Amino acid sequence: MTQAPHFTTHTLESLFQAQRSAFDTAPFPDLHQRRSALTRLKTQLLANRDALCQALSQDYGQRSSQDSLIADVLPCIQQINYTHRRLGRWMKQSRRHSGLLLAPASLSVHYQPLGVVGIMVPWNFPVMLSIGPLITALAAGNRAMIKLSEFTPQTNAVLLALLADCFAPDEVAVVEGGPDVAAAFSALPFDHLLFTGSTAVGRKVMEAASRNLTPVTLELGGKSPCLIAPDMPLALAIERLIYGKCLNAGQICVAPDYILLPRGQEEAFVAAFQQAFARRYPKGLASPDYSSVVSEAHYQRLCRWLTEAQALGAKVASAAEPARDEANHRLLPQLVWNVPEQCELMQQEIFGPLLPLVPYDSIDEAIAYIRARPRPLACYLMSFEPTLQQRVIREVHAGGMAINETLFQVAADDVPFGGIGASGMGHYHGHEGFLTFSKAKTVLLRGRFTTGSLIHPPYGWVQRLMLWLFLR
Repeated sequence: MTQAPHFTTHTLESLFQAQRSAFDTAPFPDLHQRRSALTRLKTQLLANRDALCQALSQDYGQRSSQDSLIADVLPCIQQINYTHRRLGRWMKQSRRHSGLLLAPASLSVHYQPLGVVGIMVPWNFPVMLSIGPLITALAAGNRAMIKLSEFTPQTNAVLLALLADCFAPDEVAVVEGGPDVAAAFSALPFDHLLFTGSTAVGRKVMEAASRNLTPVTLELGGKSPCLIAPDMPLALAIERLIYGKCLNAGQICVAPDYILLPRGQEEAFVAAFQQAFARRYPKGLASPDYSSVVSEAHYQRLCRWLTEAQALGAKVASAAEPARDEANHRLLPQLVWNVPEQCELMQQEIFGPLLPLVPYDSIDEAIAYIRARPRPLACYLMSFEPTLQQRVIREVHAGGMAINETLFQVAADDVPFGGIGASGMGHYHGHEGFLTFSKAKTVLLRGRFTTGSLIHPPYGWVQRLMLWLFLR
């Protein structure tokens, strides 16, 4: 495999200027051109799906091809199909009412491509989180530059070749590199910048973008709670949440980060989780369907947090034994309870297969616990009580929510995806993504006759009459 090129600030600026010049030459791709770009992308994704799955497994050390197809490739194909069908409708100008004061005039909103969009990609779903935003950016008529994660070099190589077969560099350009390249990338004067990653890095990205007044969409994360209500049987709750915590070994921004459950049910939860895990992964640590932690560094971080919690009195139970493979950085889910609040496990987004259990004595206490913390990217409720469902919808802020399910709210094409507060800002996916990467430009049109001159100075009885008519 060829070595990745070294991207300097000059290289990045040259790529950006080439895209800017190309956009200025063709600032409004028509419907056929946009659909053609999406079709080419879909064709290459399908042709390279096996190569992408193999590369993802190499980058992780072990990742199920089914997981990669379901969580990385399939959402992109579905999003392309959805966007392709609706794009003509989205591109149409929308007529608005000018009102009596502005009559006679026509008023409309036109959706204009922004120009050059930057996309910064994390390592956990490098296909979906690069191609997904790209689909929306292309649908809106933009050029795009994509910064891939340095933690997924094998996958990057496939994506580089795949996108080079679809697009010229002045349409879609892909760059690689570490923090220095990421810093230079986020400092480019993009027309919009979308970043997916940690809250800490998101702050740096937003700071760099602010120097150019570049608008940003930040898809971050946080500690997404899963509240199990007293009416929900534990076994059924675990059936609904276990996939959300085990997929990609919990390395998902919307994975359940901790469980709120009625006090006294901690050990029953552990036993039911272990049974459910054994049904899904009967080979345990050797299961080919269970992913590794992406790198040695991330594996060691999780082990440190677990050790700290245990040293401070927390109880730990593994989903199965043996639970660790140091050489291949594999770690089965670790259920942790009696965790002191000062532990890193309770303060930081976990992003891995550790699952704290937090007991509560009342629903009021559970809701207050969630609301006292930074607003998460996702909130999960396990309950069949309509009154409680509506209460949590109304009272708990989160980027998105699923009731009696986990993760699958992100798979819906026809709804926006985005965080709130510490978990991010802005939206993409679906129509909202098209709007994010477009400028909704108001156009007021008048013909030969206009009433505008009636409000011009010198002011007299005509203006007084108009004010009398409209100021009420």
